[in-house]
Amino acid sequence: MLQCHLRYLAVSLRAYVEVSKPRIVLVLVITAVASALAASRFDASPQVGWDIAAKDLVLLALFGAIASMGASALNHYYDRDIDGTMERTSRRPIPAHKIAAKTVMIYGLFMCILSVGMSWFLLNPYVAAMIFIGIVFYVVVYTIWLKRSNVLNIVIGGFAGSAASMAGWASTTGSIDATGFLVGWLVFMWTPPHFWCLAMRSRDEYASVRIPMLPVLIGNEKTAGYIFLNTAILLPYSLALYFFGLGLVYTITAGVAGSAMLIYHYMLIKCPTPAFAWKAYKVTAPYLVIIFIALALDALFYYRL
Repeated sequence: MLQCHLRYLAVSLRAYVEVSKPRIVLVLVITAVASALAASRFDASPQVGWDIAAKDLVLLALFGAIASMGASALNHYYDRDIDGTMERTSRRPIPAHKIAAKTVMIYGLFMCILSVGMSWFLLNPYVAAMIFIGIVFYVVVYTIWLKRSNVLNIVIGGFAGSAASMAGWASTTGSIDATGFLVGWLVFMWTPPHFWCLAMRSRDEYASVRIPMLPVLIGNEKTAGYIFLNTAILLPYSLALYFFGLGLVYTITAGVAGSAMLIYHYMLIKCPTPAFAWKAYKVTAPYLVIIFIALALDALFYYRL
């Protein structure tokens, strides 16, 4: 009997972890914490180094993770009908009957409310506001409103990731200034070309459930062109942040990482197949983590020409 209970508990815990999308949680936490460290040079009394309390970083990471887990769970809850239809998502906890849909909804709502409330009281209202905006964009704007109705779904919904960066910036500076907004915009610009690679690979599945992802509407060949164009805009944009006070550690990293992504997306134009799109998706995935780690290190080893 005890063994059965332990097995059930293990299955339940794995299901909660899966609906929380831990990979997305990790990326967003790195983005937020790195932004907080980068902003240490732009607070009221800027100095070289990470002038930020360790307690605030821990709280930022904790509340950011809780928010991401809650929003992801609500995404699983709302998409449970199409998840059960597509092969890529059919084994997710709700369609696979590992966890009840209502339980996931309650869990998601609780985590979202907890993250916003605790960040308001223990960090500052700006952080709470950006966490709230991130949740709204991912759950309401992207998942409920745009995903099933508009080709710009992932473009506009990408601001949810930007909000994580801006929350990190606000945890240090107590506000969102122009530089903090522009740094967060990196996530917004990176999201569409990255996700469209996945959409190219899963085009037929998205078409089967009538999700208007870009490859479904215009085909993989034209989508590859848009991916390359978007990355061609992202690269100079990322380098232009040097003129807003960022240093050479960030700028050199942005140049190398962005150029690598641009080259790979040019190759995607020449070979717009689902298999190569999947490779492009995996190759470009680390860009965001690399660029934000560079942002954090830029504050510690700050140097400009």
